[in-house]
Amino acid sequence: MSAGALVLLLVGAFALQKSFGADDDSTPERVLPPPDDPRCRVTKLLVPPCGAWFGAYVRHEKPQLVEKVLAYEKRLGRSLDIVYTYHDMSNRGSPEGTLLTEQEQRVGKDRMLLLSWESKWWGGTKAQQPTWRGIASGALDRTVIDVQAKRVKAYGKPVFLSFDLEMDTRTPAAGTPAEFVAAYRHVHDRFRALGVTNAVWTWIITGYPGHNHLFPRLYPGDQYVDWIGYNQYNYYRCHDTPWQSFERTQREPHRWIRENISDKKPLMLSEFGTADDPTRPEAQADWYREVPRVVKKLDGVHAALQWNWRDPGPGCDLALARESSWQSLRTAVTDPYFLQIRP
Repeated sequence: MSAGALVLLLVGAFALQKSFGADDDSTPERVLPPPDDPRCRVTKLLVPPCGAWFGAYVRHEKPQLVEKVLAYEKRLGRSLDIVYTYHDMSNRGSPEGTLLTEQEQRVGKDRMLLLSWESKWWGGTKAQQPTWRGIASGALDRTVIDVQAKRVKAYGKPVFLSFDLEMDTRTPAAGTPAEFVAAYRHVHDRFRALGVTNAVWTWIITGYPGHNHLFPRLYPGDQYVDWIGYNQYNYYRCHDTPWQSFERTQREPHRWIRENISDKKPLMLSEFGTADDPTRPEAQADWYREVPRVVKKLDGVHAALQWNWRDPGPGCDLALARESSWQSLRTAVTDPYFLQIRP
């Protein structure tokens, strides 16, 4: 069922505080206006002021995107607001190197897209790999940047565009933070010079506290960023860490970003998810049950995207493991807060 076809209820429980205890439900509540109120109208930068989008990364091969998204939605019992896909910079006619494939455009008719564009050439030689320094110099303008900018412009609809998500994991191997910023700004400015006005620039980091010293140096600046995203998980055995609730995974990076990067930019939980605990079959379902309550308490978070796949390594399957997990997420994302009217 399409979220855009639903009539929203009054939404409450939106927290104004920026820090809170793991099980603290004492945050003051305020009642938001009904969805047809002008204050709830989605902005040009795709911000839903009275709630949050729900999206997902659904595992797929490029030719199977429509099929896999529809299967996920059928099992979840609602349509996605945002579908998350990945691309490299090979630009040799392959789906990997082509922003807005035919499958993406079909999905995008009734949904929004988050395109993660990586400065890599998957399967390419070492010499073929793009570099931040090369991108900033304009070396890829004619063969890659301009081609993709024109495709995005021709698409017409607003699209979330992320350049080199989780770049904090790639420095110093890929270059310095200053070189990343120069590359990001160059891509952004090149798109603008070519008249691309429908790209919603989304800067996505891991949110890992050990990289806090890097994030301010990697931030391109408010004039280059429309949304800020971060990717935090309950990895559990995947990274040999203690079990963490959804709230614990999100609270600290949210606080740090608000205090050190921006207290105004809309925020996106661009990837969230949890490993399974086979010894506690109910644990994953309990984890997803928290999602609406916590998102409402996170100031400025207007999108949350579930990661329904795995990370490399043993014990790193982060997908929904059983029907109880699906049921829990199904209930969570039919909360009126996640039923915003799409543009």
